[in-house]
Amino acid sequence: MVILNRIYTRTGDDGTTALGTGERRAKYDLRVEAYGTVDETNATLGLARLTCATEDAALDAMLGRIQNDLFDLGADLCTPDTGVKPEWEPLRMLQSQVDRLEREIDQLNAELAPLRSFVLPGGTPTAAALHLSRTVSRRAERLIVQLAAQPGEIVGEPAIKYVNRLSDFLFVASRYVNKRGAGDVLWVPGQNR
Repeated sequence: MVILNRIYTRTGDDGTTALGTGERRAKYDLRVEAYGTVDETNATLGLARLTCATEDAALDAMLGRIQNDLFDLGADLCTPDTGVKPEWEPLRMLQSQVDRLEREIDQLNAELAPLRSFVLPGGTPTAAALHLSRTVSRRAERLIVQLAAQPGEIVGEPAIKYVNRLSDFLFVASRYVNKRGAGDVLWVPGQNR
C-alpha cells in the first residue's frame, strides 16, 4: 500500500532522486528520464480523457487501463533489475498487458478504413490530444530502448513491447475518435511548394 502524507522531503535538493531500490541517482539519469517520460505520457492521457469520457465510454475505459499500466511501467523502470533477487517482489510489466493492448488495437482498428496517406495530428480535440500522447510515448520508448542498451541496465522485454504497442494504440485511437477515420487530417506531400 502507498501512503503519501508528506509531499516534500528535501532529499532531492542535491539533484538526486531515489529509485525503488533506495539507490540514489542524478535526476538527469537515463533511467529517471525514461520513467519520467512515462509519467509525462500518463499526464497527456489524462488530458485526452477529459473530452474522450463524453465521446466514447469504452475508449475512455481503455485509456484508464493504460494509465494504470503506465504506473506499473514506471514502477518497473524505477526498480532496476540488478540480477540479485530482492527481499520483495518488484512490480514488472507482463506479456498479458501487451496482449490486452494488442487486442484493443485490433478492436479499434477493425472499424477503420485503410489509410491511403499519412495522418497529420489533429481532427477532434480528443484525437489531437491522443496524437500528443502518441508522440510523448514515442519519446519514452526511445529512452527506454536507450536505457536497455546501456551496460548493466536491464529492462524487461514486456516493458519494451508495451511502450512500443502504446504508440500504435494511440495512433489507432486517434483515428477511431476522428469519426472512425473519416475526420482524419491527411498529409498532402508538397502541397505548399
